[in-house]
Amino acid sequence: MLTRWGKGLKPESVLDDYPRPQMVRNGWMNLNGIWQYAISPISAPQPTAWEGDIVVPFCVESPLSGVERTLSPAERLWYRRTFSLAQAGTRTLLHFGAVDEECVVWINGGLAGAHSGGFDPFTLDISAFVRSGENEILVGVTDPSSSDDQPRGKQHLKPQGIWYTPVTGIWQTVWLEQVPEHAHIEELQITPGADCSAIDFTAFLFRPSRDSRLAIRLTIRLGDQVVKEVTVRPDRRTSITIPEPVLWSPDEPTLYDVDVELLRINNPLPETNDQRTAAQLVRDVPLRGSTEAAYYATADLHGAESIDRVQGYFGLRSIALGPHPNGGHPTLLLNGEAVFHFGPLDQGWWPDGLHTPPADEAMIYEIKYLKAAGFNTLRKHIKVEPARYYYHCDRLGILVWQDMPSGFLPAQFVAPNDEGEVLRSSRSTERFERTLQRMIHNLRHHPSIVVWVLHNEGWGQFDSHRLTARIRALDPTRVVNAVSGWLDTGAGDIIDKHDYQAEPSPPDSDDRRALVVGEYGGIGWPLEEHLWNPEMRNWGYQTFHMVEEVQAAYSRVTDAIIKMHREHGLSGAIYTQTTDVEGEINGLITYDRSVEKFPAAWLAEVHGPLIGAKNGVNG
Repeated sequence: MLTRWGKGLKPESVLDDYPRPQMVRNGWMNLNGIWQYAISPISAPQPTAWEGDIVVPFCVESPLSGVERTLSPAERLWYRRTFSLAQAGTRTLLHFGAVDEECVVWINGGLAGAHSGGFDPFTLDISAFVRSGENEILVGVTDPSSSDDQPRGKQHLKPQGIWYTPVTGIWQTVWLEQVPEHAHIEELQITPGADCSAIDFTAFLFRPSRDSRLAIRLTIRLGDQVVKEVTVRPDRRTSITIPEPVLWSPDEPTLYDVDVELLRINNPLPETNDQRTAAQLVRDVPLRGSTEAAYYATADLHGAESIDRVQGYFGLRSIALGPHPNGGHPTLLLNGEAVFHFGPLDQGWWPDGLHTPPADEAMIYEIKYLKAAGFNTLRKHIKVEPARYYYHCDRLGILVWQDMPSGFLPAQFVAPNDEGEVLRSSRSTERFERTLQRMIHNLRHHPSIVVWVLHNEGWGQFDSHRLTARIRALDPTRVVNAVSGWLDTGAGDIIDKHDYQAEPSPPDSDDRRALVVGEYGGIGWPLEEHLWNPEMRNWGYQTFHMVEEVQAAYSRVTDAIIKMHREHGLSGAIYTQTTDVEGEINGLITYDRSVEKFPAAWLAEVHGPLIGAKNGVNG
């Protein structure tokens, strides 16, 4: 089964947009496209022969990879390709958007690095391994999939029901860039202040430097207008006031553009730039505070040398749990106003690419459809998407509840009526927390993401209170949904009930946390020409076969949500789901994205009482 974007895929130009919209650097090499592959026993040495071609970045199990073969935990997947460099001798960075699950990378026969974690972007400095002319990349990948408890989401070696085809290997863009050897910008952190009138800004260098002549010039633009220009020192957090701030929201997804330039300037500190050491140069100037910042703010940039430059963006918005202005009950506040969070459960699976969207246009199509249907939210369900997906959510304007990808073995399952959470070993805990921390660090830039969802339905649920505190420490600017469905431990900012009845009912309140229905609906409608596998069980939580029945069922569940919102102060609701996925036929759209089973205009009419709704009893 292929989507229309998959049918038009050209292996020589696969996902060729710059993959990191938050920090764009001119001059890069896209390594997507045709690689060689081989599959061997996990204990075998590097292959000497190759089985054929594979299209990167589509996992080996996917149709778009050209292989469509499931890898067992006892096997290793190998990749090989070459690339050419006009000039070596500068710093060369090799970036992987994501590789599932463990990989080792060789460049020209040398061991360049390794990574573990199926949802994390990572970068290898391969400067010592490359040469001018042709170079070889070799990647070896293993994946325990559902045979172990690492975070993996809905992948399963025996897909059925709510579990889907596993994903192994490279599944996001691979790319290369060359940067200045001695100093370059590695990371930007931009966080809106509590009242959205300022940002906290930090530009981190690849290696922190004591060279006081290095400075960051930040230019902030809104459209064609320059809003602010500031000079700061690298590796310093600086609060920057934004004049007449324009806030981000789903209705008005305003984004500010930033131009960040690393400069070499005359030493701005009050000493002559002579042969003394950096420590001697600044012996009379206190570092990392307002005194140092004042000198850099007024630095003379005449004759400054430009070393590195990147472009990014940010949005000004706040999300919080607070009292509703009409009744005082706990509710979700966006920019200080109560806004009802309404959207679908979004699995992010594609019949042709599995985890990997076949094109940017495919992601854009779905988000625009949801917006047209009257949704302002989506819950990204136990999967982390490529950075460009969240960029489109940012610029098109939709709130995102971001799930932590779950992973568990059957003995770690927590039932709704259990008296406590499961215990997990130090090894298991460390792998979970590593993925959680990386997810938050990598995604916290995106204004669209407003809720972190820690656990889903007891799938390996553990340490909810401690991990909620951990999330708050990593990111105090967002709301935490500690447990979506089933065993509520009292942690987090949200009480989240899952209810797939024909007429769902409200969660019980504790007068402390916001109430949401984190999953409901699941109305199934199998369309014969658009089934992943007609021979398997194709199911929904409720299943119908006529459009009149389907629309009546959808209207019933929506009316129940409207009633809960008006009479019980419900703060949000998540309908299952955006699209059909493999054997699940409860999507608003078919799995191949060919048929909108629920037309957007019809949905918008049904959703009318919730569109633009303010949370609250009789609100």
